Amino acid sequence: MSTYVAQRQAAEQRYADRRPLSKELFERASAVMPGGSTRSVLDMSPFPFRVASAAGSELVDVDGITYVDFLGDYSAGLLGHDPAPVRAAVTAALEHGWSFGGVHTDEIRVAEAVVDRFPSIEQVRFTNSGTEANLMALQLARHHTRRQRIVVCDGAYHGGLLYFGHGGEALLAPFEFTRVRYNDIDALTAIDDSVAAVLIEPMMGAGGCIPAQQEYLTALRRRCDETGSLLIFDEVMTSRMSAGGLQQRTGVLPDLTTLGKYLAGGMTFGAFGGRADVMAAFDPARGGTLTHGGTFNNNVVSMAGAAAAMSEMLSEAKLSQLFARGESLRSRLNELFTASTLPLSATGVGSMMAVHTVDGPITGPHDLETSDHELRQLLFHELLHRGCYIAARGFIALSLDITDEQCDILVGAMSEAIDSISPSN
Repeated sequence: MSTYVAQRQAAEQRYADRRPLSKELFERASAVMPGGSTRSVLDMSPFPFRVASAAGSELVDVDGITYVDFLGDYSAGLLGHDPAPVRAAVTAALEHGWSFGGVHTDEIRVAEAVVDRFPSIEQVRFTNSGTEANLMALQLARHHTRRQRIVVCDGAYHGGLLYFGHGGEALLAPFEFTRVRYNDIDALTAIDDSVAAVLIEPMMGAGGCIPAQQEYLTALRRRCDETGSLLIFDEVMTSRMSAGGLQQRTGVLPDLTTLGKYLAGGMTFGAFGGRADVMAAFDPARGGTLTHGGTFNNNVVSMAGAAAAMSEMLSEAKLSQLFARGESLRSRLNELFTASTLPLSATGVGSMMAVHTVDGPITGPHDLETSDHELRQLLFHELLHRGCYIAARGFIALSLDITDEQCDILVGAMSEAIDSISPSN
């Protein structure tokens, strides 16, 4: 049993005492929505604070408490809150209407930008979310290969219908899935000529910000080539690591890539694309027989926002600077953790990382099974008390608005939190 139960309970009571209006609104919301929300990841004990406003890298809740936002809407908020170029583009686009039932120019601009950026994408189609993008990519792979089986990694999250963790029952799309261990080269023997596709993140996001080892990705690419299985990179989160995604940094290119979230400034957006011969299944002029519906696939708001984001905000220089800032922050946090008596470590790549309450090397979700959940919740509340918002599970995703000074604030808050909850105190 964790030694931090009493401290965690006290921290949660302190939290509740400071947020009476959030508590009142949670009780009201719970009467009409199961759990008081329609997004399970936002659940937190004893109840979530309710956001009143956001600007730049800060949030303000309904009780008037301000937080530095180190969560970045679970990576969707890469551009920060209310990015001016995106707002201007969306406002201008709405002047001409927004429900056309037809194609429009911004759709072309976004597609050209995606193809130009990502080395593996020759053609692309748009969706409403990363979940949809992954579902469409999987169905496309099954169509292309005339096979049924899909290989995924245990503990992975690829969207609301593609969750392979162990934290409770999840909704799962009706595909034939085979689970393997992440970063386990020996497990790649599960990929054979019955496998349509392997769906994988080059760094696990929701699974704990666990990077794929270079030799593992290389072996995975080789195995897919040998078996004729399509390799799908879910870069909904990790594409922020450079203008061409994490695949550009690793040099390992998939057959299909899925995208989402931040590319449209945090608005509804998803995309899947890759080899032209595979994507041809959607082209009736080339004999394609697949259809792809979705009223809002090319919606005016998301397309305008994405065009502005990629042309004005998501430059290689800005993403490289953010990558370096994240690398520095994670290194500084791990220095604190090494000097501490608590079982803490941080994993990740660039501007995405996760704080874990477990000792030892972490190569996959299987290494997190001994995590101290009470300590993790306590640490979350201690950081929140000091004005730093990360995910309750320890996830951190920096936005472009986060400064070096704010990273200093997080490191200082983490140091204070560690001192306050150390078993010796």
